[in-house]
Amino acid sequence: MSQLAYRRILLKLSGEALMGNEDYGIDPLVIHRLAREVMEAQDAGAEVALVIGGGNIFRGAGLAAGGMDRVTGDQMGMLATVINALAMQDALEKLGAKARVMSAIKINDVCEDYIRRRAIRHLEKGRLVIFAAGVGAPFFTTDSGAALRAIEIGADLLLKATKVDGVYDKDPNKYPDAVRYDRLTYDDVITRNLQVMDTAAFALARDSDLPLRIFDMSQPGELLKILRGEDIGTLVQGRSE
Repeated sequence: MSQLAYRRILLKLSGEALMGNEDYGIDPLVIHRLAREVMEAQDAGAEVALVIGGGNIFRGAGLAAGGMDRVTGDQMGMLATVINALAMQDALEKLGAKARVMSAIKINDVCEDYIRRRAIRHLEKGRLVIFAAGVGAPFFTTDSGAALRAIEIGADLLLKATKVDGVYDKDPNKYPDAVRYDRLTYDDVITRNLQVMDTAAFALARDSDLPLRIFDMSQPGELLKILRGEDIGTLVQGRSE
């Protein structure tokens, strides 16, 4: 077992990451590949927690824009994250892992309630933990849920998997001359108005001095490379002097 740069991590996946080439829902081949990469990280010696968005099923903000009550829409979005968490738990268990889903809203017949000490104990005992339902309240994204849970469990690193290989000065899909940043400080992100995470999530990470790495998990093996200390994607940490 090689020495890891990080002992405990929280990986944030978007719901869209589970769709693959589908228009909606979950692509079994994609979730199986993601589960295998998470297991490889654990097998290497890391304690791994996950947060998965619900955008492949429902988006509360989008429903609200269409006329639905925002609180109701966000509650539906929270339930979508539970569906995705259960799907990931199933994929992990099919590979032989021990995984627990912990929900910020009470849904006891389906999964455990989120209790911080129990979550940490699961990690210490070698279980993968999937946090569902965001922070359990409307108007907060799963980015905020990921940042909050990462801080609560004492994660060494928060990882955000995206569709691009880091943070750019402008959209690389629209501008061929877009420049990727290897490293940024929290102050850099604010000054340059870079869309790293939503404001609440970013404030939590910044105020707790939680390192954040943005990378492209569609490239196989990137997660394990990061854990072993390779400089993949964009690292956000610290403050400007």
